[in-house]
Amino acid sequence: MKISFSTLACPDYTWTDIYSMAKDLQFNGIEVRGLGDDIFAVKARPFTDSQLPLTVKKLKELGLEIPCLASGCGLKLKENHNQNIVEITQYIVLAQKLGTPYVRVLADLHPEAEGEVDDNYVADVLHVLGVIAEGFGVTLLVETNGVYADTKRLRKLLDTVNCKGVAALWDMHHPYRYMGESPAETVQNLGGYIRHVHVKDSKIVNGALEYRMMGDGDLPLHQMFDALLGIGYEGYISLEWVKRWSQELSDAGVVFPRFADYMRDYLDERLAEAPLQKNRTGTGEYVWPKETLIDLTFPDVLDKMVEKFPDQPCFRYTELDYARTYKEFRDDVDTFARSLIAMGVKKGDHVAIWATNVPQWYITFWATTKIGAVLVTVNTAYKIHEAEYLLRQSDTHTLVMIDGYKDSDYIGIIKELCPELETCAPGQLKSKRLPVLRNIITTESVQKGCYSWEQALALADSVPMSEVEARRSRVKKDDVCNMQYSSGTTGFPKGVMLTHYNVVNNGKAIGDCMDLSTADRMMIQVPMFHCFGMVLAMTASMTHGATMSPITAFSPRKGLACINKEKITAFHGVPTMFIAMLEHPDFDKTDFSHMRTGIMAGSPCPIKVMQDVIDKMHMSEICITYGQTEASPGCTMSKTTDSIETRVATVGAAMFGVECKIVDPETNEDLPDNVDGEFVARGYNIMKGYYKMPEATAAAIDSEGWLHTGDMGTMDPDGTLYIRGRSKTMILSGSGQNIYPKEIEDFIYTHPKVKDVQVIGVPDEQYGEEIMACVVLKEGETSSEEELKDFVRTHMAKHKVPRYIDFVDGFPMNAAGKILKYKMREDAVKKLQLRQKTAFEASNAGAPADFGVNAAVSTIRDKYGFVLPVEMRPDFREEVKRASEALGRQMSPEELYALFESEYVKLHTPYDLKKYKLFEENDLGGEVVVDFEGTVAVNGEAKKISGKVNGPIDAFFKVLESIGVTDYRFVSYGEHAISKGADSKAVSYIHLERAGEALYGVGIDSNISLASIKGIVAAINRFERNR
Repeated sequence: MKISFSTLACPDYTWTDIYSMAKDLQFNGIEVRGLGDDIFAVKARPFTDSQLPLTVKKLKELGLEIPCLASGCGLKLKENHNQNIVEITQYIVLAQKLGTPYVRVLADLHPEAEGEVDDNYVADVLHVLGVIAEGFGVTLLVETNGVYADTKRLRKLLDTVNCKGVAALWDMHHPYRYMGESPAETVQNLGGYIRHVHVKDSKIVNGALEYRMMGDGDLPLHQMFDALLGIGYEGYISLEWVKRWSQELSDAGVVFPRFADYMRDYLDERLAEAPLQKNRTGTGEYVWPKETLIDLTFPDVLDKMVEKFPDQPCFRYTELDYARTYKEFRDDVDTFARSLIAMGVKKGDHVAIWATNVPQWYITFWATTKIGAVLVTVNTAYKIHEAEYLLRQSDTHTLVMIDGYKDSDYIGIIKELCPELETCAPGQLKSKRLPVLRNIITTESVQKGCYSWEQALALADSVPMSEVEARRSRVKKDDVCNMQYSSGTTGFPKGVMLTHYNVVNNGKAIGDCMDLSTADRMMIQVPMFHCFGMVLAMTASMTHGATMSPITAFSPRKGLACINKEKITAFHGVPTMFIAMLEHPDFDKTDFSHMRTGIMAGSPCPIKVMQDVIDKMHMSEICITYGQTEASPGCTMSKTTDSIETRVATVGAAMFGVECKIVDPETNEDLPDNVDGEFVARGYNIMKGYYKMPEATAAAIDSEGWLHTGDMGTMDPDGTLYIRGRSKTMILSGSGQNIYPKEIEDFIYTHPKVKDVQVIGVPDEQYGEEIMACVVLKEGETSSEEELKDFVRTHMAKHKVPRYIDFVDGFPMNAAGKILKYKMREDAVKKLQLRQKTAFEASNAGAPADFGVNAAVSTIRDKYGFVLPVEMRPDFREEVKRASEALGRQMSPEELYALFESEYVKLHTPYDLKKYKLFEENDLGGEVVVDFEGTVAVNGEAKKISGKVNGPIDAFFKVLESIGVTDYRFVSYGEHAISKGADSKAVSYIHLERAGEALYGVGIDSNISLASIKGIVAAINRFERNR
């Protein structure tokens, strides 16, 4: 907290005397309530047009601020309406010129209430003035005096005004002395509305009020200051003293030093009482005590980290040249914040970021939230259909984007959506399809009509830092800071509006549970467009002073290298990420000795995987977190001391500050322990609502504030939550993506051949669930699985493309005509011979009936380490079924392995690869150039082959053409390590097609490229043999 004094106490002082005294007594600021004979400060000489620049310059030289200008207008006086509007507007204009964030106004005239006040009239006047103030970057503060010393009444007034340009000034004296409010009551009533504070001390003597110097009265000043600290208040405490209050003290030179000494003693005492917190091992520090909520915005959090840990590394990339301390990172944020202002971004505007975990993502987030704008996250997998919807529905004003990711060409998409870019200047876009969009910033290239990243940064020079701070001062904890798009059962994605208070505190709570501190180094490999990255990783780290090492996009190789280089102590992921890292050839070369904790979430985790993560990755304190985007996202979390079984089978218990319970989904009545029902949550973390969707918001959050998740579960007597099943229609993929059928259905409906469609989730042993589209074609039309998959693939994200397409004549329905999706799912399981395992079954594969056919995939994985791709499994099961039926019994594991080898690995006729040389090098474009030479025996006849192209698979297909092998089409491949250490080998699963028939082969070699080549040969030979 900072200290200032009001000029009301020194009417006989010159301006030079005032600022000299402030500097000498080590005040931080001066609150101006008149100067000399000019009680109307606007007319005072230091603030005239000719003197104002000199005044601003002098204050800057002295390191002093004018935090508040004080007007004496009484807003309740209707007869002074026009005069009040004019005078306060003049104060607002002066405040803007001085860089002063606040102007004090009096809604009532006197410290103690005298007569009644028309709240509605005052609210109307405040709204008019608040709009004016907001336009100048200034906030009006209504003082707690008169009837508004009743802070519940003042809170109601401010809520009625509902204007960003109006907040509260807490005069500590009046609510306590005249309304009998305790400091805790006042702070509870006004909370984040408090922007500036007046203080004075007094005592009641013989029934009369006497003002006293600080500490000589009986106000509970320490309790008042403590209450402010409790909500994270870091503004000014300003001494308000009037000379006539103590006639024997003729000079402010006596009162002001006493106040300064009193405040310094208090702050020093509190600093000694509240040192930085220590982590459990005493190796690191963090700021705020655990299990507390903080009333801070994102810019407040960053400033606090810079204050406490300025030289602590904030970012350390291993694949990019970007390393910053917390102080250096804030400098980057401030520069881009000025750029955004220069581009016309205002408070409440929406800035979208379409990028992987590059430095610009983080800079954009913190700069956007610092100036009160809203950061809109865009899924990196989006294609044109989804991107257009999101950018339009969100009213995005400014878009920051990379050129593209994987098979999504962002530049191509935005050019198609905004052809106007060809002819418009940067910042002047007027798009027919995206009418709100004005600015596009491309971080990797220079494009017509767009700012490059460098051009955008150059705009910062036109905006002073004072403008950033002025905007930052108006950011409130309950303002929306982020919009995440979450799909819903009603179709297209919905913009989930999350506030600073939501996200800051949820991230802090996550970090508290993980015991994060300055000793931690967090690798971030989960995507930042998702709450997993933005809250559970970034915000958890930034609220605890941890160092972050982002990976631009998930890569087991890059992640393991980062762990080695940066001595990582924590990272997050979905189970498939951990599996990919455990199975990577570099795993055994990775030093996990510094590793401690992390979060596994997104989908159920097999117990064996959890055990491997704890034992082999040294992550003894790994946690499970559960929630939804609408809950910021965390609702429950396991403890680091929970058993492995608890961390796998449950999602932990309620986090601090969050209420959780199970209710009957039909009646909404609370259910007893261990009874299935719908999980609902309530607390600080629940979203503000869906953007422009009030009905959807009302459907999700009931009148008592409970978020209805749609997830089914039970709760035991200890409060531990078991999720028994996701919502009835949602599909949860193995990558952790929530997929809602309605969105995919609505799109497939647009295909000209489709009459009707229903999308369901069907079980999958590895990924949990896969998408199946059941399609009714229009009369006379024909189509194919590949046609419809391509239709979805070219317009929607890859994870939304159905794995299965089933052409049907109709759908099962009940008597009321309702489609029975559960029956469709049952039919699909039978038709496709699918089976979904529980987490425990996945690690302890059994042997069900039918000669163990369904368990064969698990057996070959658990005993021999071969993780067959999803599309290959039905083929392998068919081979197992055929062989088992021939034996008349279930095959042993050894027999299964022998069958696997003979059918997919050891096939050498008619093509047998005898000799080969493989040279790999990186070209300037980042592609792997492969030069292949070898000898292939074709039905015993040796033939030399050679070729050179990008990638080993392309190279080998090219050389096969020279010996007449031309009818095969490469579809996909998967790979992993089959053993550890020096004997580690790579396994490559190859999927080819010929004449519409799927072909599979498996290659094993110490070189992954040669393993792929061997797999191709095996697949071709298998086809030739079967033919």
